[in-house]
Amino acid sequence: MSLRFYDTARAEVRPFEPLQPGRASLYYCGATVQGMPHVGHVRSAIAFDQLTRWLEARGLRVTVVRNVTDIDDKILAKSHESFRADAARDPSVVPGEQWWALAFRFEQEFHRAYAALGVRPPTYEPRATGHIPEMHALIQLLIDRGHAYPALDDSGDVYFDVRSWPAYGSLTRQDIDDMQAAPDADPRGKKDPRDFALWKGSKETDPATASWSSPWGTGRPGWHLECSSMVTKYLGTEFDIHGGGLDLRFPHHENEMAQSQAAGHAFARFWMHNGMVTYGGEKMSKSIGNTVSPQEMIDAAGPRVVRYYLGQAHYRSVLDYRETSLQEAAAAVARIDGFIAKASARVGAPSRGAVAAGDVPPAFAEAMDDDLNVPQALAVLHTTVRSGNTAMAEGDDDVVRNSLAATVAMTAVLGLDDAGGPADRAAADAGMASALDALIGDRIAERREARSARDWARADAIRDALAAAGITLEDSADGVSWSLSGN
Repeated sequence: MSLRFYDTARAEVRPFEPLQPGRASLYYCGATVQGMPHVGHVRSAIAFDQLTRWLEARGLRVTVVRNVTDIDDKILAKSHESFRADAARDPSVVPGEQWWALAFRFEQEFHRAYAALGVRPPTYEPRATGHIPEMHALIQLLIDRGHAYPALDDSGDVYFDVRSWPAYGSLTRQDIDDMQAAPDADPRGKKDPRDFALWKGSKETDPATASWSSPWGTGRPGWHLECSSMVTKYLGTEFDIHGGGLDLRFPHHENEMAQSQAAGHAFARFWMHNGMVTYGGEKMSKSIGNTVSPQEMIDAAGPRVVRYYLGQAHYRSVLDYRETSLQEAAAAVARIDGFIAKASARVGAPSRGAVAAGDVPPAFAEAMDDDLNVPQALAVLHTTVRSGNTAMAEGDDDVVRNSLAATVAMTAVLGLDDAGGPADRAAADAGMASALDALIGDRIAERREARSARDWARADAIRDALAAAGITLEDSADGVSWSLSGN
C-alpha cells in the first residue's frame, strides 16, 4: 500500500500505515447543533467521506466516529432567546424551545443534509451529553497527573493547566506567550488566562436540565473535553486519523491533543484538516450577506451537482464559491452521466457494488493515494469519459465497456452515486428512463434503415447488441417495441 497523507502535526506528507493491519480508525469533528448546517460543515463531511471510501477501496475496514456537540453556550443562549415574548416573530425560532429539543431539531437537519449529499453515516455518532461519566474520569486523571485544577474562585470550573504541558502549542506551532486568553470562562479563577475549561460550573442562568453532578460541583463539560473522552471510548487511546475543518486547529484540536497526551494517551497518529469555503474570495459572513446554504445549493442545482462541487477541490485547499460554480459543476456531471447513459444503452449497464482500488484506472488510484488528490483523480475520470465517447463513435465496444466500468467505479469512490434522497433518485431514474428510450429509439431507427436496405447482418448486429445490454425488441404490425429483459 502506498497511501500518503498530509499530517498537520508534522507539517508534511508522509506514508500512512494503519495502526492495526487491515483496519483503519477515523474520528472527525461533527457539528455543534446550534443552527442549520452551513457549507463548511458539509464540505468537511464530504472530504472525510471520500477519505473513508478510498481507505475501503484500498482494502481496509474503517471505523468512523463523528461526534455531535449537543450541549454548548450557544445552544443554551438560543434556547433562552426562544422564551422571549417576541420570539414568535423570528421564523427560525421555535418559541419556548428547550435546549435539548433545539439541539435535536438541528441534529436532524444535519442528518438530512449529509444524506442528501451522499455522506454515509459513521460507524458511531456519539452525543456529548451521553458521555458525562467518561469526561469525569478524564478530568480526574488530568488532576491526578498534575495537569488540571479546580478553579481558584470556587466557581465549580475545572481548568487544564497549559503551562504544565511543555508541548502545548505544537499542533499549530505557536509559542504559549503569544496566544490569546481562552475565552471560555471568567479568567479570575485561572492560574493563567490561557488555561481552558474542562468542566464549567453551573450558572444561575443555566437551566437545571443542563447541569450534571460532578466531584467539583454541578455543571457541564467544556467543549474540548468532549472529543477526547468520546474518541477514547470508541477508538481507544491511540488511533489512526483525527480530522476536521481547518478552523478547528486552534483552539479546539490544540487543546484536544494537549489534554489527551497529558493524560498519557498517544492519541491521533495523523491530523488531517480540510480547507474553508469562501464566497468570491471572501470569508462567508451573514453580516455582509455573502452566504449560501447547502439547501440553497441543492435547490439550485440538485444534490449530485452539489456533491461534485463541494468535493472537487483538494481537501486542504480553499474552495471559492462564485455565481457560476454550480453551473460549471452541473456541466461536468452532465458529461459523466451522459456517457454512462449512452454507454449503458450500447453495451449494458455494469454491475455496481463494493469498489476495490483495482477497479479504477491506475492513474486515479495514484492520485487518491497521494494525499487524496481529488482534482487529479477527476481529471482521470473525465479523460476516461472522453475516451469512452470516442470509442462509441468508432464502434469499439470493448473500449466502451471498459471505460464505462471504470467510470462507474470512480464515481462510486467519489460518492457521486449516493447523492440525493429518494425523491431525487426517483427524478433521476425518470430522466435516465427518458434518455434510455431516446437512445434505444435511435438504435431501432438504425435497424429499420438496415432492414430497408436489406443489410440483414447489420440489422441482426444491432438487435444482438441490444440483447446483450438486456434489451429485448419485439416486432409487430404496429412497429417495434422494446423492454428490459426480465421485465
